[in-house]
Amino acid sequence: MMSHSRCEESAMNSSSMWLPRLPGLAQENGNLTEDEKCRSVSVAFPVTMMVTGMVGNALALLLVYKSYHRKDNKRKRSFLIFIGSLALTDMTGQLLTSPIVISVYLSKRQWRLVDPSGHLCAFFGLCMTIFGLCPLFLANAMAVERTLAIRAPHWYSNHMTARLTKAVVLFIWGCVILFAMLPIAGAGKYTLQWPGTWCFISTGDAPISGNTIFALTFAGLGTCSLIVTFGCNLATIKGLVTRCKTRTSASQTSRQWERITVETMIQLMGIMCVLFACWSPLLIMMLKMIFSHTSAEKCKTQDTALEKECKLFLTAIRLASLNQILDPWVYLLLREILLQKFCQVANAVSNCSNEGQKTAHEKEEIQSKLQTSAA
Repeated sequence: MMSHSRCEESAMNSSSMWLPRLPGLAQENGNLTEDEKCRSVSVAFPVTMMVTGMVGNALALLLVYKSYHRKDNKRKRSFLIFIGSLALTDMTGQLLTSPIVISVYLSKRQWRLVDPSGHLCAFFGLCMTIFGLCPLFLANAMAVERTLAIRAPHWYSNHMTARLTKAVVLFIWGCVILFAMLPIAGAGKYTLQWPGTWCFISTGDAPISGNTIFALTFAGLGTCSLIVTFGCNLATIKGLVTRCKTRTSASQTSRQWERITVETMIQLMGIMCVLFACWSPLLIMMLKMIFSHTSAEKCKTQDTALEKECKLFLTAIRLASLNQILDPWVYLLLREILLQKFCQVANAVSNCSNEGQKTAHEKEEIQSKLQTSAA
């Protein structure tokens, strides 16, 4: 971690880090070894994220495919379609963006060596916007779907079909793609961000401009999506608790309902924690940079006052990218695998504890009998 921060600090203090340099310059300055170290350490981060995300989303897609074709999962098909769409979106985003980041790191963080024309920067910013908002809106749609299933079960069973769910997914994808293409029409701009390894929405320098409005709209849509998801999940948890309290009998169905309620509440709490932890820093940093009229152009300077803010913005975008890795686990894999293993371990520990208590009690009885016979 220290080595990685040194690499970024060295890039921050370099006045020509945004300009392409000839390969021989590093050798002439005697910095080739340090550059190679920085490059190897830096490239490990996007490679690890890409591999981890691909494995998680591939497992989620496989599990969704198997569950979707089961006859006993007809009522869960809407939820499975949302999960599969989310995993497919996250995987596509990683496939399109991670190789570009890796190539830039291998080029010693010199974007212009990889993208002399600048068109790749616009494409990268477009992908970051699409695959940033789509997961948020899909999470939003899933939260609404779960709330309707618990709070309005009759309407849900009559109207929430697989065809409607697919239409909602296509609508989300279409609207986000159209929004992300606005900079191509002149409303907004995608620019190279510090330390020159990725492109994203320009926050703008003027108080009112197309860049500022576009960036503010992105931050506003993301914030509203988080609020709606949070509110719907709370409503779902409240509905689950209410329905669980009404089942006062000690039947097998009631105990099964209590188990499902606990698992769903844990899953929903995990979803909210992951979403807020991954996306809140980026949205807050964007709003802060918009209202302070700070952009990537100011991060290029050697002003030490902006160094902390630039590093925080880079950390925030990494947390948002981490959401693509965590999504399949908190939505599906965590519930299907980890919770089952946790219950098995808990049962095993409980059984061992009971057996240990029985064994200790038996030993005490034997010892008391021995003492009685000896007396």
